[in-house]
Amino acid sequence: MNKRKKEAQVSIEYMMIIGFVTVITIPLVIIYHNFIQDSNDEISSTQINQVAKKIIDAAESVYYLGEPSQTTLKVNIPDNVVAVDLEKGSLETSYYEVIFNISTKSGIAEIVQNSPVNITGSLPVNKGTYTITIKAVSDHVEVSYR
Repeated sequence: MNKRKKEAQVSIEYMMIIGFVTVITIPLVIIYHNFIQDSNDEISSTQINQVAKKIIDAAESVYYLGEPSQTTLKVNIPDNVVAVDLEKGSLETSYYEVIFNISTKSGIAEIVQNSPVNITGSLPVNKGTYTITIKAVSDHVEVSYR
């Protein structure tokens, strides 16, 4: 009978150890997951901000050089881009905007870059590497991709 009691005690001790390890591990996994999610959101928003800045810089450059100037950019679009717009800013400003909407852990974030140059055309929304062509046309700049 004494041997059975010791076996039962050892089994209960092992179950307590496994329970304790589980109680410690679950919060660590949750913290790790949140950290990774925040890091991915930060990386994507930084990457999109750099893409928008490159597009603005190239558009201003070819616009001021005049027609028929053009340049190409190779950009990588991450998978959390929801929408892209090229539009005129508010009525009070004379700026044009490149707007990227990205999906983050906390909802949709808007990344905006301003330019004094009228920029028209379209930009990619789907994940991938694209070649963006920026071409000066009389009073504006046309943006296209492939």
